[in-house]
Amino acid sequence: MQHRLRFILVALFVWPLCIHAQIGQHRDDLSVGINGGYTSTNIRFTPTIPQKRLGAITGGLSVRYVCEKYFSTIASVYGELNYGTMGWNEDIKTTTDEPVINSVTGKAEQYSRSIHYIQMPLFAHLAWGREHKGINFFVQAGPQFGCYLSESTSQNFQLANANLTDRTNKTMAQDTMKVENKFDYGIAAGAGLEYSNPHLGHILLEARYYYGLGNIYGDSKRDFFGSSNFGSIAVKLTYLFDIRTTKGVSNRK
Repeated sequence: MQHRLRFILVALFVWPLCIHAQIGQHRDDLSVGINGGYTSTNIRFTPTIPQKRLGAITGGLSVRYVCEKYFSTIASVYGELNYGTMGWNEDIKTTTDEPVINSVTGKAEQYSRSIHYIQMPLFAHLAWGREHKGINFFVQAGPQFGCYLSESTSQNFQLANANLTDRTNKTMAQDTMKVENKFDYGIAAGAGLEYSNPHLGHILLEARYYYGLGNIYGDSKRDFFGSSNFGSIAVKLTYLFDIRTTKGVSNRK
C-alpha cells in the first residue's frame, strides 16, 4: 500500500507539468516515431541475492505532443509502447570471491532469468535550446507500466546438483519461483540531447533510469522475499517525424 501511494503522489506531481498548458506560448506539435536501445537490469531482493546486471535490447513506438513553450522551456507529453526484457544475473561466488565450480559439470555455475514485458512509459518532457532546428537538452520523468508476457532461464547446471557447500549465498528459492505479479509499475526519469531538422525530423539520445515500485513476488509476511523490485538503466536512441506543427510560429529555430 505504501508503494502504491508513493506511485500515485509522484504521478500526480509530474503529470500537471504538461497537461495544464495555460500560460506561455501555445504549441500544437505532434510527432511519432520509433525507439531502440540497451537496458541493464537487476532486482532488489530481500534477502539479498548477489547479482551482476542483465543486459538486453529494447525497442518500440514513440509519440510526443508539444503543448507549450514557457519562456525558454519547451513542454511536452512523451510516451512509448515498447517490448523490453528485465530480470537478473546471479553472481555465484565463494567466500574468497572465486566462481563456484559445479561438481557434476566441472564448470563455474551460472544462472540468469529473463522476464519479457510490454512496457508503456508516460513522461512529462521538458527541453531547453533549439526548438525546430538545432540541438536542445531535455529531461523527462513519469510513471512506467509493464505487462508480463513470458520468462525464460539460462543455467549450466541442474538445481538439484548445485554446489551449496562453496556458495557464499545459499538462497536459491528465486531460481524455481515463477513471476507471481504480472503487472509491473514504477517511476522512470531520463536526460539527453535532441537534434532537430525541419526536413529530417528529430533524433534523441537519452540515458534513463527506472525504479520499480511493484514486486515480482509476493511480499507479505508469509512470502519468502520481502522485496523483489526492478532497477534498470537504459541508453536509448529515438527518431521522431512531425505529423503536425503549430501554425503561425514566427521563430522556427
